[in-house]
Amino acid sequence: MRGPFALVDCNNFYVSCERVFRPHLEGVPVGVLSNNDGCIIARSNELKQLGVEMGTPAHMLDKRLWRYGLVLCSSNYELFGDMSARVLNVLREWSPDVEPYSVDESWLGFAGFDPAALPNHCQRMRQTVRQWTGIPVSVGVAPTRTLAKLANRYAKKNPATQGVHIFESAHSPDVRALLERTPVSDLWGVGGRITVRLKDLGIHTAWDLAQAEPKRIRKHFSVVLERTALELRGIPAIDMNDFNEPKKNIMTSRSFGRLTGDAGELREAVRQHAQRGAEKLRDQRSLARAVMVFVQTNQHRLDLAQYSNSVVVALSRPSSDSRDIIAAAQFGLERIYRKGYLFIKAGVMLLDLIDADQQQLGIFETPITEAKRARSEKLMAVMDQINKLQGRGTVRWGMTGDSAAWHLRSEHLSPRWTTRWEELPRVKLW
Repeated sequence: MRGPFALVDCNNFYVSCERVFRPHLEGVPVGVLSNNDGCIIARSNELKQLGVEMGTPAHMLDKRLWRYGLVLCSSNYELFGDMSARVLNVLREWSPDVEPYSVDESWLGFAGFDPAALPNHCQRMRQTVRQWTGIPVSVGVAPTRTLAKLANRYAKKNPATQGVHIFESAHSPDVRALLERTPVSDLWGVGGRITVRLKDLGIHTAWDLAQAEPKRIRKHFSVVLERTALELRGIPAIDMNDFNEPKKNIMTSRSFGRLTGDAGELREAVRQHAQRGAEKLRDQRSLARAVMVFVQTNQHRLDLAQYSNSVVVALSRPSSDSRDIIAAAQFGLERIYRKGYLFIKAGVMLLDLIDADQQQLGIFETPITEAKRARSEKLMAVMDQINKLQGRGTVRWGMTGDSAAWHLRSEHLSPRWTTRWEELPRVKLW
């Protein structure tokens, strides 16, 4: 992908998905709950203004919040996944170069576009996404991904931008002003520990980092942070896989060596991607709450029938066990696979990642389930160690069972408006 780069971010995505089919929730404090309705994982702006923090357990919410009309929703991953795919399909109408970053963010490449026409182009794109899907988005455009991230944040926080902000040059006065008031901790890919070390070197703001000698940054930190410093100067230097900090989502996919319509081959590919994703998950000490699977045909082969689809499968509880991830991925593939098409690509994305050391245990956890979790962690650790010592894929998973518990406790689950015939919205004629 070549710049200028645009980051399109869905505003309060989970809440926005709920509001598409429940417009009465507009202006109301809304919170989306984690698996089994445990804690808050998404908040509307109204709920943020009431002081509710991310991760707040549902049972610890202040009772006074209900006076403000608080509405809680269970995680409707099937709806969220489908709405994400719909937004992605709209974005592909506005750029030939679209790269999903997470369930609610996508990168677009605008190489060759007339810079003078970009503001209007992005506004029309934003309006079309809202009109066709009901999802509000913010758009940030800049010569580099890091600056596009900052432009997107600025667009989201400043109503005067009408949801779109563009940095035509990294050397403009408005870019400098923004960098001077942006703490390094707010930069993409800069974590807490790095922030402390940067401050020890007298680097407190994004502008300070942009002015630092890149080789010095690389010497004291890493090539990744050096690339961030270069990007702040307007030099494209970052690819999607450059960051080593724990990711919010993990994507594993690869184009096939040849076209295939064989369901067995697709299952093998998805199983391999799911296993690799689970390894990455454990490597960064994270757990996934849900798994997204996608398949697509070769869009450049006009002589072939075209088809692409994706689905999100929620896990019964956060997990990094390869068996759970693979079973969910295979279950999702069965739902979206269609005969008669030749596929070029399939992939798996692990969604809503949490720190493995800070997971919320269920209220009904028992010594038996704790022992099962411990055995699972030991088994995964042994497999990972063997594969690291003997080479990736030395120990692999074959066939998977169907014993996973797909049905969750979701007392506040809204209908899956877009994927279930029996749950389609009904219009009453008076």
